[in-house]
Amino acid sequence: MILQATGLTKLYGEFCALDGVSLGVAAGEFVSIVGPNGAGKSTLINILTGVTRPSAGNVRFKDRDVGGVGPARLARLGVARSFQLVQVFPDLTVLETLQAAVVARLGRGRRLFSSLARDRAVQEGALEVAELFGLGDERHVPARQLPQGDKKLLDVASAFALKPEIILLDEPTSGVSTADKTAIMDTLVAASKRVGLKAIVQVEHDMDIVFAYSDRIIALHQGRVLADAAPAAILADQRVMDTVIGRRAGTSRASAC
Repeated sequence: MILQATGLTKLYGEFCALDGVSLGVAAGEFVSIVGPNGAGKSTLINILTGVTRPSAGNVRFKDRDVGGVGPARLARLGVARSFQLVQVFPDLTVLETLQAAVVARLGRGRRLFSSLARDRAVQEGALEVAELFGLGDERHVPARQLPQGDKKLLDVASAFALKPEIILLDEPTSGVSTADKTAIMDTLVAASKRVGLKAIVQVEHDMDIVFAYSDRIIALHQGRVLADAAPAAILADQRVMDTVIGRRAGTSRASAC
């Protein structure tokens, strides 16, 4: 396994957000994490990307303990999460947004941004990713002016600019039309093959997207793993499907793990 989590538990006071979650991601896999609201998906992705330290359990990347190391250090090790810089810096152009990601990868964050724009390695790295995601013609457009689908592509592209081995995406197609969702996913998958990305993990609500692109689906419910199986097996399990789409998903949660 390239990424493995064992016994992840996360407590917020007496509230148990995750309760003994274990999972693994192998090289070559596209894994989707699904579940109703409050299932623990965001907490899990935050722990896997080093944003949050678990109360118990561990996360290992290529057999190295990376729990709570922080997203910047984790990205340098080879695990990236989309920056969502469009929301943070909406006035940056497409190229500047990607330059910021390349700067982080190259460790040149202390230099003035104006000088970085003239840095050949930064410039070429940003342009390469822009072209990879079909954003080359919009490289000088402020991110806030992009159509929503292109904003999502830019979010994903900023993570690819880190040149990771594995990428984790939180709702990469939320807020866009069905046609744009498919275009985003097709571009993402094609880009991952071109750059030799080893694995993709996404949190996603759109089950059509999940079933169309995933090699494996991990379903969470009330902070625990309800199922971990191939799409066909998930689809055939009515109990899991009912819970995932919320028809039988209870809202009560235990106060402690």
